[in-house]
Amino acid sequence: MAVGGGGARARGNKQMQRTFNNVKITLICGFITLLVLRGTLGINLLSSDSSSSSTLSAADAARLVEDIDRVLRDIRSDSDDDDNLLITNSTNSSNNHTYTLGPKVTRWNSKRRQWLSRNRGFPSHAVNGKPRTLLVTGSQPSPCSDAAGDHYLLKSTKNKIDYARIHGIEIIHSMVNLDASLTGYWSKLPLLRRLMLSHPEIEWLWWMDSDALFTDMGFTLPLERYHTSNLVIHGYPELLFGKRSWISLNTGSFLIRNCQWSLELLDAWAPMGPKGPIRDEAGKVLTASLTGRPAFEADDQSALIHLLLTEKEKWMEKVYIEDKYFLHGFWAGLVDKYEEMMEENHPGLGDERWPFVTHFVGCKPCGSSGDYPKEKCLNGMERAFNFADNQVLRLYGFRHRSLTSARVRRVSNWTDRPLVNKEAALKMDAKIET
Repeated sequence: MAVGGGGARARGNKQMQRTFNNVKITLICGFITLLVLRGTLGINLLSSDSSSSSTLSAADAARLVEDIDRVLRDIRSDSDDDDNLLITNSTNSSNNHTYTLGPKVTRWNSKRRQWLSRNRGFPSHAVNGKPRTLLVTGSQPSPCSDAAGDHYLLKSTKNKIDYARIHGIEIIHSMVNLDASLTGYWSKLPLLRRLMLSHPEIEWLWWMDSDALFTDMGFTLPLERYHTSNLVIHGYPELLFGKRSWISLNTGSFLIRNCQWSLELLDAWAPMGPKGPIRDEAGKVLTASLTGRPAFEADDQSALIHLLLTEKEKWMEKVYIEDKYFLHGFWAGLVDKYEEMMEENHPGLGDERWPFVTHFVGCKPCGSSGDYPKEKCLNGMERAFNFADNQVLRLYGFRHRSLTSARVRRVSNWTDRPLVNKEAALKMDAKIET
């Protein structure tokens, strides 16, 4: 949406408010300095009664500190608003009412090839010969509503770093919102676009939600299967085309190729995303269009499904709907079966026998409200994390005492010849000893 002279006036008002707040802080800090000096040196500026003066000083100081905290919060809020306004201005042209992610980029495939040919130090394939892949995830810039949410965000990031290290892929964790209009689940779109344009050496970008965990550390993406595809997403074709289901695809974990087609897809995908009336009205369109969708604002998953259904001929030729393994696996049907999986199967399968990804849809561990009880979600995430972590720890001869415990125990004997069985230890798809 357009942001013109009103944006300039808004920035001017914000600047005046910030100046006023800065002056206020200066005066408050000066007054506190006097209070502290009075208490420290015994100088009674307001009363001859030292005991009542001391009591007054403590009360005044407490109120003033609280006032400073409030003003600082206001200033930080003002700063965020200004930054977001500037980002929005740079993203949307002044009189264009159709939302865009940025200036239209053309001939990206040829420009990318030319850049790679001139910059041999940035190959588009990794040392193992596979296309370079960038795992992309993110979380909100502010702390979670409680410490447990932050703790499980850390575990989720650690889990992704482990998988990326084992499989030789790169990873980026974003904690910024690049576009003030695209918040929440929509924030991945401007991020992916910016990463494509900033990293022409990357062939595949792999988005993964912060509430999704790798639970098969031995499974490798079959990238050769997708040599003619530009978007790989978990889903069920019969639900998509037969029933127009709003859960026929899942955008919590998908791969998108760095190419012109993908830039155009992101441009076509984004217009339902700007927060406010646009997103609200688009939500009504999506609820009317897709089977089973509740009435709520437009979300990125429903918008993609709607786009692929309404413009099938334009997009679907380059979309691979993956249903042979769990690029997305719904957590509720998996977390209580991990012990059974360890008894009967082994890593490297990626499907229902040993799920590649366990996705905690509806849990919102960092938020205050979700579709499931928070304790149930956090217990499930603990089990999923430890289930995956056992596959990492066995490289070092350890495992968790149970899937509900952070404590570990040694499972292999230490030796003065550590390299003798090194190859066996590195076999990630070997059966986990129980």
